[in-house]
Amino acid sequence: MKSVTFKSSGLTLAGNLFYPENFQPNNQPISAIVVAHPGAGVKEQTAGLYAKNLAEKGFITLAFDAAYQGESEGMPRGFEDPTQRIEDIKSAVAFLTTLKEVDATKIGVLGICASGGYTLVATATDHNIKAVATVSGVDLGDWYRKGADGKQDPSFVQGMLDAAAADRIADTQGSFPVRVTEEQAKAMGGINPEGWEYYCTDRGQHPNQTNFMPWKSVERIVGFYSPHFVHLIAPRPVLMIAGENAQTLWMTKEAYEKSNEPKELFLIEGETHVSLYDNVSKSLPKLETFFKSNL
Repeated sequence: MKSVTFKSSGLTLAGNLFYPENFQPNNQPISAIVVAHPGAGVKEQTAGLYAKNLAEKGFITLAFDAAYQGESEGMPRGFEDPTQRIEDIKSAVAFLTTLKEVDATKIGVLGICASGGYTLVATATDHNIKAVATVSGVDLGDWYRKGADGKQDPSFVQGMLDAAAADRIADTQGSFPVRVTEEQAKAMGGINPEGWEYYCTDRGQHPNQTNFMPWKSVERIVGFYSPHFVHLIAPRPVLMIAGENAQTLWMTKEAYEKSNEPKELFLIEGETHVSLYDNVSKSLPKLETFFKSNL
């Protein structure tokens, strides 16, 4: 693995590039995969884990910190902007095409959680991407509008939008952007207990993660809906992997239903949304087969 940087909308993003064992740079160029992290994550967490394991299967892989996250540039820290996140994925793909060891005609993307939605839109609008897979993929806009299980009280998102509107005025008046606190996020249903256990305990937490975002993120997220664009991906292949016990499975299924062939929905018995973040053993064989068949 080596550290790299590349530009996205003028911001410098930090990434980790993984190579197959015993890879020789002078060999014939090979397939590559961009691995995009969940909304609250950084490259050293689940994205890095999948990138490392896929590299061991023979791919060059890139896990990177999205703008405003981790070691990448962007202010305010923790800002979650779907448009920027999609651009980051496209920029990561473009960066891979500049590497002589990468076959620029054989680049795929893997999106985890919120990046599942982002990668679908990136693939729909960027023909440099030849295949797309998601693990525990969600549309973050639907998550905020309806909750992880789709049953959230509509007042939750209205409360968040009230706070975002107030923050926009405060920002206009020169106040420092306000961050969503843990207590506020929990009160409005914005923290999933399973995700909290991953990000805020020794299981998955990392010092580079921001944990909480500015209120200005909310209005961007609520206005985002990735399944609108998935029909544009065909005839390039789509693979969606999810745990059968995931609260968020309805979002993966919705995106799958709106996709055109060739497509596959692969459900893993006994797994939840977050369990697939660090238990890669059940999804890795499917990902390996998918990318080797389509890149």
